[in-house]
Amino acid sequence: MALVKRTVILAGTLAAMTLAGCAPAGYNADDASGAEAQPVANAAAEASASPEAAAEAPSDVKLTDQLVNKSVARMGKVVTDGEGWTLYRFDKDTNKPPATNCAGECAKIWPPALTDGNPALSGIASDKVGTVNRQDGTKQLTLDGWPVYRYAGDEKPGQWKGQGVGGTWFVVAPDGKKNLSCLPTGTPKAVAPPAESGTGGDSGASSGGYTY
Repeated sequence: MALVKRTVILAGTLAAMTLAGCAPAGYNADDASGAEAQPVANAAAEASASPEAAAEAPSDVKLTDQLVNKSVARMGKVVTDGEGWTLYRFDKDTNKPPATNCAGECAKIWPPALTDGNPALSGIASDKVGTVNRQDGTKQLTLDGWPVYRYAGDEKPGQWKGQGVGGTWFVVAPDGKKNLSCLPTGTPKAVAPPAESGTGGDSGASSGGYTY
């Protein structure tokens, strides 16, 4: 009986250590004030079963031309773009029908994965990939109907600092579901919008009260 008790205690300790080790470097989960992402006005969304060529996108729009099924330490299976930036989904969006609720300042912090045609797929089922029209006329990629985004707080490819931000943003799995393998113990806030919108590589400043 004593051996069984020691085994249970050890298993619990290891589980706690694993959870504590989930947060990526630079992850701020100290603020557990319930920061909740506030949706911006919903885009009038039209979805297609698979990505289709859209109207010609503005020349300064960064497009996502590849979706990759990738294994990341501690997180497991994630989806990245062709440059290795982790992609996320937003609980305030919908997938039936697909609709995006992140625009304006929100889209500066969470740049949408835009497309003007069929992205190359690596380990992603084609029937899971679609598009949704945004307010500005661009098309955003979806996985299982969920619009996908990068995060301005990720400073380099492979990071996933956006996991659990506001309690509404999560790393997206290859099937479009939330990857809940590694969650913060608190509710971290998002970074502030970067000075200039661009790729997910711009980290921006401290959250400064932004809760997207």
